[in-house]
Amino acid sequence: MTSGRVFLLRHGETEWSRTGKHTGRTDVPLTERGRELAAAAGRVVATLRADAPPALVLTSPRSRAQDTAHLAGFRVDAVDERLAEWDYGEYEGRTTPEIRETVPGWTVWTHPHPGGETPQDVTERADSLLADARARLGAGDVVLVGHGHFSRVLVARWIGLPATDGVHFAMEAAGWAVLGEERGVPRLDHVNLRPVTP
Repeated sequence: MTSGRVFLLRHGETEWSRTGKHTGRTDVPLTERGRELAAAAGRVVATLRADAPPALVLTSPRSRAQDTAHLAGFRVDAVDERLAEWDYGEYEGRTTPEIRETVPGWTVWTHPHPGGETPQDVTERADSLLADARARLGAGDVVLVGHGHFSRVLVARWIGLPATDGVHFAMEAAGWAVLGEERGVPRLDHVNLRPVTP
């Protein structure tokens, strides 16, 4: 029987996320607003969690995720490569409208990423990470700090959907998703809970 839940936190705003550029491998820092959102995300989650420290806190290797974790008030146990964003390959740093100039109708969820990851690649990463998170839930909550598209993949995989069904879940800057269970059946407790800012 588990006693914890999995808390997913997307990093705060960066200049690239604000302008819609696909940001996988590139290490883009948080904007000032991104830092404010990250700190506010810590206050949001305080209303959802018990006072006990999480059993495990992992972050993506990107500084925007690590900085978000710290600003939200978490002590990071480890950096985990599996929490990196979807690798967009040749589309890194490009916006969807730019990509659609040569690939009409392109989306992250429906089209290939030349030189990047496939849906099967991100599925394998997500499933491995979630298996490890589930194994720690007996000791309390697990917090995973990462990125928009990959967090949406984690949400989909938690409830047994294909990675590409992540399209159905929002995950905005400094947004939280909470993955729980009901009598052993995975469920979504919350999706895209965000700080309210002007």
